[in-house]
Amino acid sequence: MNVFEALLLGLIQGVTEFLPISSSGHLILIPAIFNLPLPTLSLVAVAHIGTLVAVLIYFRQDLSQIIRGVATGLRKGKPLENTHARLGWYIVAASIPIVVAGLLLSDFLEAVFDSPSAAAFFLLVTAVILVIGERLYSGQKKLAHMSWLDTMIIGFVQVLALLPGISRSGSTITAGLWRELDRTDAARFSFLLGIPAILGAGILGLADILAADDLAAQLPVIVTVFLTAAVSGYACIYFLLYWLRQHSLYLFAVYCAVLGGFYLLVYPA
Repeated sequence: MNVFEALLLGLIQGVTEFLPISSSGHLILIPAIFNLPLPTLSLVAVAHIGTLVAVLIYFRQDLSQIIRGVATGLRKGKPLENTHARLGWYIVAASIPIVVAGLLLSDFLEAVFDSPSAAAFFLLVTAVILVIGERLYSGQKKLAHMSWLDTMIIGFVQVLALLPGISRSGSTITAGLWRELDRTDAARFSFLLGIPAILGAGILGLADILAADDLAAQLPVIVTVFLTAAVSGYACIYFLLYWLRQHSLYLFAVYCAVLGGFYLLVYPA
């Protein structure tokens, strides 16, 4: 992979990880459409680490409060005593379904990821999910008022994002809207919930990167992927939270429908 392709990989991952348009779908479809080589799993891992850094920096104050809240609650023997402590445990609980499903369905998912047509089809599903989210949107509930039922519903819906083309942020934001969270708080919880998933995706390929014989030669590409994913990811978190204060998810639904439909019509299986 050359530096230009590394720049493109980092940009695709950074933009599509947080906007509700599916990073996995784009990482499969863009190379298929433009006849580019598929990125290696190790470089995709680098891109995930870049987006992980972006979300950690953006939500650094929230995460600091969550960590302090959890630590204080455990020290007092009251783990759910305050809002930030509860939010920390909500993130842990809501991450369990996707971890279990990922382990149980690993062989099936590996086969699905080899199919651009499947990714295009599931982009259409993402478009439907986003429309449903807007149709369900009715409440103004804040994160402080989330319940365990809200948490587990969002966590189980996140499992859908194991399929290429299903947006993780889109599906979890939609679940949050269903549970009457307002748009920005649904997005904030989606981003915080994404931290364990993104971390897991990054760790899977990190060992291969560190063990590579030509690590020094790959450094320009690795640094390019990482920095591009981190900067574009941070910008897209800011953009989506700003957008959702005044706008709906319909724009992203239209985009997913156009891209998925275009591939299925122009590049039929």
